[in-house]
Amino acid sequence: MMHTPYPVEDTLGISWYATETPGIGGVLRKEPEDFRVEEMPLGGPSGEGPYLLCKLTKRNWEHQHAMKSIAAALGISHRRISWAGTKDKNALTTQYITIYGGEAEAVKELHIKDMEIEPLGMTQHALSLGALGGNRFAITIRDCTAPDLAGTVASCVSAAAAGFPNYFGLQRFGVVRPVTHLVGREILRGDYDAAVDTYVGLACPDETPEVQETRRAYIETRDAKAAIAAFPAHLGFERSVLSYLATHPGDSGGALQNLPPKLLSMFVSAYQSWLFNRVLSLRCADGTGLDEPLPGERLVFTNGREDIVTEANRRIVSVHIGRGRCAVALFLPGAGSFRTEGRNDKRMAALLAEDGITADHFERAGAFVHLHYAGTLRPINVKTEIATEVTGQDVALAFTLPPGHYATTICREFMKADPLAMI
Repeated sequence: MMHTPYPVEDTLGISWYATETPGIGGVLRKEPEDFRVEEMPLGGPSGEGPYLLCKLTKRNWEHQHAMKSIAAALGISHRRISWAGTKDKNALTTQYITIYGGEAEAVKELHIKDMEIEPLGMTQHALSLGALGGNRFAITIRDCTAPDLAGTVASCVSAAAAGFPNYFGLQRFGVVRPVTHLVGREILRGDYDAAVDTYVGLACPDETPEVQETRRAYIETRDAKAAIAAFPAHLGFERSVLSYLATHPGDSGGALQNLPPKLLSMFVSAYQSWLFNRVLSLRCADGTGLDEPLPGERLVFTNGREDIVTEANRRIVSVHIGRGRCAVALFLPGAGSFRTEGRNDKRMAALLAEDGITADHFERAGAFVHLHYAGTLRPINVKTEIATEVTGQDVALAFTLPPGHYATTICREFMKADPLAMI
């Protein structure tokens, strides 16, 4: 294991590399086509039902803005569009969406720049987050700086055979402005004023000076009407919050609920993700291998079964892990009861206690955002076969990942570069 030298990663709990090989450096997403993602669907249209299933290919589109643009072009509410996975902005992505009451002919007539939408047929159910088989990635890292590039890539592939820490990636929290987990923490606490102040007013150093000053001015004046005029058009969600506050002064909860429901729910999920990253990094700091089960740790099997590591079963568990039948996992707490089973759970409980968060807070936040936050297990290790090709100073990577796993987790192990090089 090797500790990250980048404070922004460390703040988000993304603190360790699994490999100790030199980094290749380079730039990710020099062009959107350098980062290709293809969603692997679980099924196709059933032929009947109230939802139109569509295949969506988009280039350089932020996910929520893309959905709102499609809805606006169709003349419908964006709440009628559902998806199985969110996709990166600076990328060429293919995914699937469902549109409640969608009409194939109307979709065929859409002409939106850098976007293709192909209606596939009707289906009985809307897509839900995570309901996909995984994602295929084809990624090119440009302008790498390692002197022996081919040798460094080969060394990293070899070292990576044991897997990588299954971090939630930087984009889970906001790449230029990683604040989603901070907003989520305030929503959990029920402090909606603080949540709005964080979302609208917290300036981050990687934003433009003009945007930073606009955010600070809002915090100083709390003048929503003046802030709407000052905020640039591309910060549409902040403007949406401010527009509500301009006509409903003091109703910060209502202002937050003026955001798209899935965006609002992602704030609380981001806080859960931050907890996971923090505890995983604490485990890495102990020097414990990702495939090394310790008594009291949780296990998740490929068939969904869960178990606890004990001294008695530790040896057979190691065999199962080696054969890919199960993995050590961390529990992401939610509205349900949280019983501490071992060191990792105790660390999770300590972080929650430090923030004053309990299961009741998740219950109330769930009611606020209209989503139930059940506790869940997430494996701490991600393994995948990685095909590589070196051309000049460029490195191409090809691999697949399960739902909810981050390609940047793989890329950062090769690059070991400033996170902003992976935007």
